[in-house]
Amino acid sequence: MGELPNLASEAVLKQSIPVPESFVEVKGIDYSKDSAYNMTAKDLIASMGSMGFQGSSVAQACDIIDNMRSWKGKHKSELEEHEIKGAFDDEGYQRTTIFMGYTSNLISSGMRDTLRYLVQHKMVSAIVSTAGGIEEDIIKCLAPTYMGEFSLPGKGLRDQGMNRIGNLLVPNDNYCRFEEWMVPILDTMLEEQQANANKENCYDNDSNMWTPSSFIDRIGKEINDESSVLYWAHKNKIPVFCPALTDGSIGDMLFFHTFKSSPQQLRLDIVADIRKINSMSMEATRAGMIILGGGLIKHHICNACLMRNGADYAVFINTGQEFDGSDAGARPDEAISWGKIKADAKQVKVYADVTVVFPLIVAATFASQKPQ
Repeated sequence: MGELPNLASEAVLKQSIPVPESFVEVKGIDYSKDSAYNMTAKDLIASMGSMGFQGSSVAQACDIIDNMRSWKGKHKSELEEHEIKGAFDDEGYQRTTIFMGYTSNLISSGMRDTLRYLVQHKMVSAIVSTAGGIEEDIIKCLAPTYMGEFSLPGKGLRDQGMNRIGNLLVPNDNYCRFEEWMVPILDTMLEEQQANANKENCYDNDSNMWTPSSFIDRIGKEINDESSVLYWAHKNKIPVFCPALTDGSIGDMLFFHTFKSSPQQLRLDIVADIRKINSMSMEATRAGMIILGGGLIKHHICNACLMRNGADYAVFINTGQEFDGSDAGARPDEAISWGKIKADAKQVKVYADVTVVFPLIVAATFASQKPQ
């Protein structure tokens, strides 16, 4: 038997440095133990913390969310009058201003019920959504969305008047119902705009025009349906921002309405809304982001937090990759370079489909105890 060549020996059997005490041993869930039976969501995710990969990221996201929602600052009685701003809990203590963003596909899916729960119980402070996230919430109050298949051919669906969102199906008639419901509201809003043209502070801004957020608040009021995210946002005075409100069916209806109502037209003041969300950020004692998806909703919240030199907490959940330089795929560390997240903030990105992991996260955090 010959000796192992030194080159191979040094390459394969290279000696390790002493393992630092801070290292955590990788462990999973031992289902043979009694403690593994009938685990709560909180216990399950806690046991995933040392699993590695995205399992550990999900556990980290839960820790960050628990931190942002449990933080408590000073009581109103301890503050000067000019310091009483930002978010407060029911007992009057400062709490984290939580900005939640989500893309429209999540409202189209059954994730809508989870998002509605958070808004219904005042667990977030403000929302940013895409246009589809606004209109699909209302449409679902008027008619259901159905399960389909990713593989269903587009041409056949088009011939049948069916619209496909991934493996979901929305009959075209749903949008017709939405238009029938929406047009009278647009007419009334235009009448109110004309009647109040010379009054001050009619629309929560100085321009005496509707804003996207006040427009959304109005339709949340009009739908009067407890299954709706927007209904609860209106009821709980949680602003819903949508800087791209015209990028969908609502935009089509606003376009058609300009011909019907000519020469008078409904106006939306987008500048007042950017002032409103940025002001919320600047007034926040602490700011947290929960961003479900990417694109516009992600950047709009991050950019608002730039105005306060960064968020204190950030949880990103999406499947975007960073190799193409897109903001959607960017990790939180990139936002730190822009001042949108603080350098010492608690932050994580979970690479996953939101519909898979966010119900678990909510079950282990916001819904781990029954709301008061």
